[in-house]
Amino acid sequence: MVIPAMNEVDYTDVQGLLRFGYKRMTRASYALLRVKNVAAARAWLRTAPVTNAVALNPPPSTALHVALTAPGLRALGVDESVIAGFSHEFRAGMTQERHARGLGDVASNAPEYWHWGGPANEAHLVVMFFAEPDYFEAFVQGITDSTGGSWGEAFTEPHWLETENLDGVEPFGFSDGSSQPRIDWEQQRQPTGIQLDYSNVTALGEFLLGYRNEYGKITDRPLLDPGAASADLLPALDAPEKKDLGRNGSYLVMRQLEQDVRTFWQFINQQASGNEAGAQKLAAAMVGRTREGDPLVPIQDQPIPGIGPDPEQIRQNQFTFDHDPAGARCPFGAHVRRANPRNTDIPGRPTSLLKKLITMLGFGPKGFRDDLMSSVRFHRILRRGREYGCELKPEHALAPAPPDDPKRGLHFICLNANISRQFEFMQNAWMASSKFSGLTGESDPLLGNRQAIPGCPATSHFTVQQDGALRHRVTGLPQFVTVRGGAYFFLPSLRALRYIAGTGDA
Repeated sequence: MVIPAMNEVDYTDVQGLLRFGYKRMTRASYALLRVKNVAAARAWLRTAPVTNAVALNPPPSTALHVALTAPGLRALGVDESVIAGFSHEFRAGMTQERHARGLGDVASNAPEYWHWGGPANEAHLVVMFFAEPDYFEAFVQGITDSTGGSWGEAFTEPHWLETENLDGVEPFGFSDGSSQPRIDWEQQRQPTGIQLDYSNVTALGEFLLGYRNEYGKITDRPLLDPGAASADLLPALDAPEKKDLGRNGSYLVMRQLEQDVRTFWQFINQQASGNEAGAQKLAAAMVGRTREGDPLVPIQDQPIPGIGPDPEQIRQNQFTFDHDPAGARCPFGAHVRRANPRNTDIPGRPTSLLKKLITMLGFGPKGFRDDLMSSVRFHRILRRGREYGCELKPEHALAPAPPDDPKRGLHFICLNANISRQFEFMQNAWMASSKFSGLTGESDPLLGNRQAIPGCPATSHFTVQQDGALRHRVTGLPQFVTVRGGAYFFLPSLRALRYIAGTGDA
């Protein structure tokens, strides 16, 4: 076996989900499993045809991926001393009280009400199937019927999560998936130092363990002493005497978010007094984009690193909020502005030492609110979610729900190397926070649970700022999204998966 240089990425060792979104594979399904027979489960994992990240031409028609929870590692017999090397968030799990409270998983979102992933029905692993439509059924059947030992003997199947192809539109009716960070796979960018311009290019180590992140550091992960069991693992970049179980892997966050499409559009319509144009304008203000995916702020002429050259990417993503310091075009509390403030290390882009000093003291920049937020480059996530449930157009959502109205929503999936600094920070400090960007009394207009929090008895408002006029505040927002399940998983490299399965063979 040829092992690449320590700082090079071995794509044959990386699960393809980290590199590809599988846009052509419009069929997907997620099997949430529990280990029933350890020996059979290990045998299945050793031979499962997990898809790697090698780029093929033509691209494959199917893909298979496997990720495991901390209880899943224990169920497979992984030693507790090894599990102790994983992050605290992964080991404690999403339902641990402190994490659940920070994520807003309280009241109707509380884990005790979840369909899966709660204290009584935690998953050990998720097996993810992706395929082009004509290949999907045969692919799933082939994997579950005949791959290296008996699937039925190895696992119980508490839950299968199905998806629906809504052609790039999420259930509320807005174009989705238009903004993603571009990973620096070649590691050409130097992340250390001050970033004065917003960039869409993100350090490899923000998503792939074992490589340098935006701090120029390598995120903590489990390191093992060399031995027969770990012989196949790569040496650690920062500790060559150790074997790196985390390298080429990532943490996968999965949450089932049920969307109440009817309540959303009925509320919007009521606020707009039945005026369709007004309803579309308010809905766009809450999302931060039009239903077609266009931003509410102008596209800038100056290229943004990592955006383009695709014309649609330029049209939808070549912008920052620098020219909207008052939030008059895109409200401060809009969903996309919370999810990605598009700011930099020092607001206002000061170029001289004196200007940097003035900015650091809180003077000078027009957008004083930028001082209240951490630089976005330290909190990016890579989204890989899929929608579920049939389409419901906004005009049809105004009618009362029939008795058999199907559930709709998003199987949210994201990848990150540091759950606390990336996913949890974004969810707690930006999405759920009622103080985001100097606001008060409001959380994310789409994801907010509307529950009172200490020091803020109301979180159900949404403020629309206006240029040269009084702001308009919408009050009494219902809860539009309810959490129905979730878990933290480890998406291992192919070498790490073989180690977990109990073999050191290459």
